[in-house]
Amino acid sequence: MPVKNRFAELLPEITAWRRDFHEHPELLYDVHRTAGKVAELLREFGCDEVTEGIGQTGVVGVIKGKTDSKGRVIGLRADMDALPINEQTGVEYASKTPGKMHACGHDGHTAMLLGAAKYLAETRNFDGTAVVIFQPAEEGGAGGDAMIKDGLAERWGIQEFYGMHNMPGIPVGQFAIRPGAMMAAADQFDITVTGKGGHAAKPHECIDTTLTAAQIIVALQSVVSRNIDPLKNAVISVCVVQTDSTAHNVIPQVVQLKGTARSLAPEVRDQLEEGIKRVATNVAAAMGATAEIDYQRGYPVTMNNEEATVWAADVAREIAGDVDLTMQPMMGGEDFSFMLNERPGAYIFVGNGDTAMVHHPAYNFNDDAIPAGSSWYAGMVETRMPAA
Repeated sequence: MPVKNRFAELLPEITAWRRDFHEHPELLYDVHRTAGKVAELLREFGCDEVTEGIGQTGVVGVIKGKTDSKGRVIGLRADMDALPINEQTGVEYASKTPGKMHACGHDGHTAMLLGAAKYLAETRNFDGTAVVIFQPAEEGGAGGDAMIKDGLAERWGIQEFYGMHNMPGIPVGQFAIRPGAMMAAADQFDITVTGKGGHAAKPHECIDTTLTAAQIIVALQSVVSRNIDPLKNAVISVCVVQTDSTAHNVIPQVVQLKGTARSLAPEVRDQLEEGIKRVATNVAAAMGATAEIDYQRGYPVTMNNEEATVWAADVAREIAGDVDLTMQPMMGGEDFSFMLNERPGAYIFVGNGDTAMVHHPAYNFNDDAIPAGSSWYAGMVETRMPAA
């Protein structure tokens, strides 16, 4: 099953959808235009059922095969939201909305799944039911969790979930996947350090929150280097330091630290949370200050089921000829993890070629990847639910 000829024929049409989405980026759950166009197209394709408003603004389409009474039910997912970034690509179809752009390729994911949906609705060369899922708010809004909580898996009887993301640096049309942990749990923390502000010329009369915060930042690195098994993966990054003063000669009363903690195993995630709280509290106390820690758990680990990974890789291999099964896990987060927590499935990368990395203002989805991506989505349905 190489790249399907039908997707070569459909490439101009799918590309036009993709570029339209690119011109009109929307953030988080506010994807009304995108979701509306997706639903309209799914109805045009002849989907047996199209439902809007799942997980606030998600769209679900149902395509039944030649026989569906006892067949498997496969869920295919794409994300729809963009990022709050000013675009710097210079393409003629660049974002028309300042401060918003499709810097992660969700426009491409949505278009590829729409292409697969059109093909599957035309051919129906499978026994079972394909459920195409268009999700809002992947970029920090946990739209995958919202759709699951809205009954996505149970309402449509989904037995397996499959998702895809483009990846710069992988040749166009090639695939990479691994069993087990694919992407990290992504948590965040806020640390509020309170001391005693005052004049910078009289530090002995103050409790210096800036110095305390600096000590906390350095000490937090010991959580990973000295508390976590060196054969396991973990990251703590403090990304924001904010004070309640902007003057050169004032020691602030309060300093706020904001950061992220990433892990690939549940026990490591627990260790990071405990370690951050312990270190921040005790370092602050040693300096005569206090630290209040707000630790928020975000997306869980994206965990590929071993059998589903084999199936996903087999389909990708038929398209590309080879699949990279040696890739290392990534410490970025992905809320497809909520779907994989409900049902077995797998998440795969498709190559975007030599382009800027995702989340960069010069990034752009490579339309040449569309035939491979759409073929993989459709291939998962036809392979897992072959027609008799």
